[in-house]
Amino acid sequence: MNRAGRHRRHPLALPLAVLSLAAASLVGCGGTGGTGGTGGSGAEEQAALKLFYGQKLTWADCGDLKCARLTVPRDYGHPENGKTFVLPVTKAATADPDERVGSLVYNPGGPGASGVSDLKADGGEVFSRAVRARFDIVSFDPRGVGGSKPAVTCAQDTGEESGEPEPITPATAKDRARAFAAARAEAAGCVRASGGILRQVGTVDAARDLDVLRAALGDKKLTYLGWSYGTSLGTSYAEQFPHRVRALVLDGAIDPSLNWRQRALSQGTGFRRAVDDYAEQCADIAGDSCPGATPREISELIEELYEQAAREPLPVDDEDLYDVDARTLLDIVTGAMYTPEDQWEDLSEALSAAVDGDGTKLAALAEGDEPSTDSHKKPRGTDPENDDEAILAVSCLDTPHPRTAGPYWNALGPAGKAAGVYGTSSVVDELTCANWPTGTQRPHRVSAKGVPPVLVVGTTGDPATPYEEARALAEQFPGGMLLTYEGVGHTAYGRAGSCVTEAVDAYLITRKPVGSDATC
Repeated sequence: MNRAGRHRRHPLALPLAVLSLAAASLVGCGGTGGTGGTGGSGAEEQAALKLFYGQKLTWADCGDLKCARLTVPRDYGHPENGKTFVLPVTKAATADPDERVGSLVYNPGGPGASGVSDLKADGGEVFSRAVRARFDIVSFDPRGVGGSKPAVTCAQDTGEESGEPEPITPATAKDRARAFAAARAEAAGCVRASGGILRQVGTVDAARDLDVLRAALGDKKLTYLGWSYGTSLGTSYAEQFPHRVRALVLDGAIDPSLNWRQRALSQGTGFRRAVDDYAEQCADIAGDSCPGATPREISELIEELYEQAAREPLPVDDEDLYDVDARTLLDIVTGAMYTPEDQWEDLSEALSAAVDGDGTKLAALAEGDEPSTDSHKKPRGTDPENDDEAILAVSCLDTPHPRTAGPYWNALGPAGKAAGVYGTSSVVDELTCANWPTGTQRPHRVSAKGVPPVLVVGTTGDPATPYEEARALAEQFPGGMLLTYEGVGHTAYGRAGSCVTEAVDAYLITRKPVGSDATC
């Protein structure tokens, strides 16, 4: 089943005049300009930025949490022009104010995950009791995401469906033309609905928003944890504001030096290895539900189902569900690799049923909490409203892409050789970016002179952000530290046991470093 659009249009953000004039002074901003402008240095621009940095958050009860709204300029090059984003913020206040260190801001992943929905889902309990006793746990919806006003929306494609199954790997000229046309239509729908903000939702500007949030929270320096895409946000913050970092944890890391093709190959290879891990370790995690008695049987069963679904979608016994085509099957399988402890048993039962001719359980997984594999998303309590649209908007803007089809088709062969359908599908997922508004960012190695030691956490069997990227990111930070978790699944803190928790907690609370070969 193709990506289902879920759209909601928001009114424009509040004008600059409503910002509080309360007094927090503006410290000079970081050196990397945002995607929306060239960066102003005149008195008018500085005065406007001072208003944003001087605002005070007005907290109100929202269930067991506190909620507020933060106003940030749409264009940091022209903050005086009155155009803004208004971002929802939520907080789980520490139960022990006397022991409070400050705020711990986190991003759950994406791009496209709502930090507000995530924090409301679990109240911050993904963090240990020790951390919750020392910090207010804070998250927010980045610009364009979730409850942001305005938010990215995309117009539905009104073209006729061909009725033909969508192949995972477009091999014929007809299939390739159809795939590129569909990607062009998808991009056009987003430009039609949100063209005014698509160049202003990149990670560089979101990191500048994070610094405005830090000031509004009253923290002189930022304590931050980012999972998955959140590592890109944290890396950008460190590059722009290295002297404002107190502690930075980047879990499930993305290497900013990779270009679009390298990133697609990296992720495709990660998913291929993760599915191999599923075949090898299914019995240990999913027990008797495994769809085969041996790793080879499981691998062959999955391959046979791909071939069968490519010929004809797997039938379902539920009129409210769609038959399962090959691409949907791949999305289900790769999505289940994020949290094996929660998903492998259900996946195994659904695969077993499909072998017996019933795709209903697979279709139910697709219609339920289906994680996206378009990007590095941590599928934990995310907001369903515009995550698909935001994934496109941020990913396409952050990373330059070829504007013609040829480079994508040229990448299919090497991707297929390295990672099979997991590699080729990762390349095909990049097609929409060929027709996306361009940004100013380029692949680069981290430049964050003066930043204190940053802790990068990498999982050896991570499907979406392969361990090699964590190792590379840690090496790029001056004094960067790498904590290795030997296991499967996406990211480690909050799901990988006490060894990871204790190391990360000690760093967050006291900034205790980890050793050079720290492994859990």
